[in-house]
Amino acid sequence: LGWYLTTHDLRLAVNVAAAVLIITCPCALGLAVPAVITAASGRLFRRGMLIKDGTALERLADVDTVVFDKTGTLTMGVPQLVSLEALPPAARPVALALAQGSGHPLSQALAQALLEAGTVATPLRDLREVPGSGIAGSWQGREVRLGRADWLGAEHGDTRLSASWLSLGQGAPIRLEFSDRLRPGAADCVTQLLARGRRVLLLSGAAAPVGQDLADRLGIAEWRASVSPLDKAAAVRDLGAAGCHVLMVGDGLNDTAALTEAHVSISPASALDAARSASDIVLMGSDLSPVAES
Repeated sequence: LGWYLTTHDLRLAVNVAAAVLIITCPCALGLAVPAVITAASGRLFRRGMLIKDGTALERLADVDTVVFDKTGTLTMGVPQLVSLEALPPAARPVALALAQGSGHPLSQALAQALLEAGTVATPLRDLREVPGSGIAGSWQGREVRLGRADWLGAEHGDTRLSASWLSLGQGAPIRLEFSDRLRPGAADCVTQLLARGRRVLLLSGAAAPVGQDLADRLGIAEWRASVSPLDKAAAVRDLGAAGCHVLMVGDGLNDTAALTEAHVSISPASALDAARSASDIVLMGSDLSPVAES
C-alpha cells in the first residue's frame, strides 16, 4: 500500500508485495513446524514419552484405533510362579535350562523361581526358541519343550491365570501357573481412549480365559486370544486396509511385526530391543496413562 500510494504504480506495488511474501513466509513456516514439533515432543518427554521419529506426532493425530498387547504392556510383565510344587524335582533342571534360554516373561519368572529354590540347570542340545510358541531342546535323546498349551498338545482349561507347559518328551505336559498384575495407569488409559471415541482392541498370545479376564477388567469389548505373531501383524494390516489408523502398543518379540505394520507404534522402555527399535515412541516410565494423552 505504501509503494502504491507513493508511486501510483500498481504493478510495482504488487511486485514488491510478492517479493516480501516470497522472502518472509517460507522462513516463518520453516521455523513454525520444528518449533511445534520441539514443543510437543518436550511436553510428551516430560510425561515420559520419548519421540523417536518427528513424523510420529503427525501420525498420532490420525489415530482412531488402538491395539494393545497383554503381557508386558497392559500388565507389568513380571509374573510370579504360583505352582512350583506342580513341577517334580527331577524335571526342574530341564525346566530351568529351557527357561534360561528364552526371553519370554513367563520363562524368566520360572527361571527365577527355580534358581531361588536351588535348582541347577542340566545341559541341553539344539536349544531353539520359536516366537509365539515357546522353546525346545534335546535332552537324553528326547525333545523337551516349554511353551504354549497348543504347541505341546495340552488343554489350557478354564483357569484365568497365565500358564506355561513343560514337556519332557514322554507323559503328559506339566502345567505351570503364573500371576501378574496390571501396569499402573492401564485402566485409566483404556477409559480415556474409549471416552475420546477411539476403538480399543486387545490381541494376546495368552489363552482365551486369560485374555477374557483382562478384557473384562479393563472394559475392552473387542479382544482376541491365542494370537500368533504373524496373526497379530495380519490383524493390524487388515485394520489398516479397512481404513483404520492404528496405534499399536506392544513390548515383545511377538509384537515386532505388528508394531512395524501399524500407522504409529509405542513400546515401553522395558520392551525387548527389537520391539523398541520397531516402534516410533518409547514409554519411559511404568505408567501407561501418557499413551492416551499422546
